[in-house]
Amino acid sequence: MFGIIRPCRHRLSEAMRTEWMAHLCGLCLALRGDHGQFARAATNYDGLVISVLVEAQSPADEGANSWRRTAGPCPLRGMRTASVAKGEGARLAASVSLVLASAKMRDHVADGDGVLARRPVAAAARRVAAKWDRAGARTGADLGFDTAVLVDAVERQAGIEALAGAGTSLLTVTEPTETATAAAFGYTAVLAGRPGNKAPLEEAGRLFGRLAHLLDAVEDLAEDAESGAWNPVAATGTGLAEVRRLCDDAVHGVRLALREVDFASRSQSLLAHVLLAHELERAVDRAFGTAGCGHTAAAGHQDGSPQGAFGPPPVMPPDRMPPGQGTPPGAPPEPPRRGRRRGLIAGCAVWATLFCTCQVCCRDPYFDPWDGQQREGWCHKCDCGDCDCSNCGDCCDCCNCCENCDCCDCGCDCGC
Repeated sequence: MFGIIRPCRHRLSEAMRTEWMAHLCGLCLALRGDHGQFARAATNYDGLVISVLVEAQSPADEGANSWRRTAGPCPLRGMRTASVAKGEGARLAASVSLVLASAKMRDHVADGDGVLARRPVAAAARRVAAKWDRAGARTGADLGFDTAVLVDAVERQAGIEALAGAGTSLLTVTEPTETATAAAFGYTAVLAGRPGNKAPLEEAGRLFGRLAHLLDAVEDLAEDAESGAWNPVAATGTGLAEVRRLCDDAVHGVRLALREVDFASRSQSLLAHVLLAHELERAVDRAFGTAGCGHTAAAGHQDGSPQGAFGPPPVMPPDRMPPGQGTPPGAPPEPPRRGRRRGLIAGCAVWATLFCTCQVCCRDPYFDPWDGQQREGWCHKCDCGDCDCSNCGDCCDCCNCCENCDCCDCGCDCGC
């Protein structure tokens, strides 16, 4: 799984959690249905937003049954059946996910990450990426969506990164990602029969792509510095304060764009609002290890030290920091390594054990099967304690970003 939108189940109401899982499982099954079992590896948290947006704009008189089907038992659901999303929204999400997952795979191959540093594995990964590009294009063509804009953005990215250096604007580097996500978000309006929504959704998609690119760069900053991989933040010499400002502005821009979208009904748009108006802000806080907005003093304690609600904040590599700035005080130590590197077969076997025993989710930290580095368990990414929607007061505290926001399903009207 990858993606910047990772809502904690403790923050979602039961109804909202059921809807979110319906779209996640729908995306996974759409990938399997059109492209085979292995394509399910492209399932990601951000891709399901496409499915959510298509459904949120579709006419309400079509009924819920036209967008749902009952799926059979699945090990990831404890061998239980479930109501999952179906139709054009899930298929468009699958098409976009395949193309963007192939781009991510190529990026890892180019950086020589982990086992992909080995030539035979890298060659196999390139073939898989090319296959996913073609598969995504086929599904997109069935829906009338030309994935060429996504592929073109992926191909342009490498050239832009090769030319980028100190002083280059980060927005120049993020432009291909912004263009790709804008096209995907905008086409949800066409697919749902609401062409008037295309422009605001393209704007929301453009800013979403900017966030996805920047947050991925911030989260990988220390690891890329250690491995020598190219990182846009380090390569351009942009300070983390400026990166945070760009991210906060993008979150605000997404909220403004969503206000211009004509959704089918408020109930249908609720999940889209939660994911794009609330969880994006959480994603920024998670990447920067803070619990507040970068524009205000809430991002740190009174003594200037960062608030670590999501763990230690990122640290710019010393050789990439702007002139006049040294190593920040209190920088976290380099994560320890443990053990030797494993081969492909042994590493895969240990990964299977970690997944089957849920250590990847629930053990914090666990040790990477290949390089022995400490990794955070997936549940560590959740921030479960600051929004209890069981009463109206907490609901209004956690949705103070939007006008008349009552997305916590507790029935209150924040009026803010």
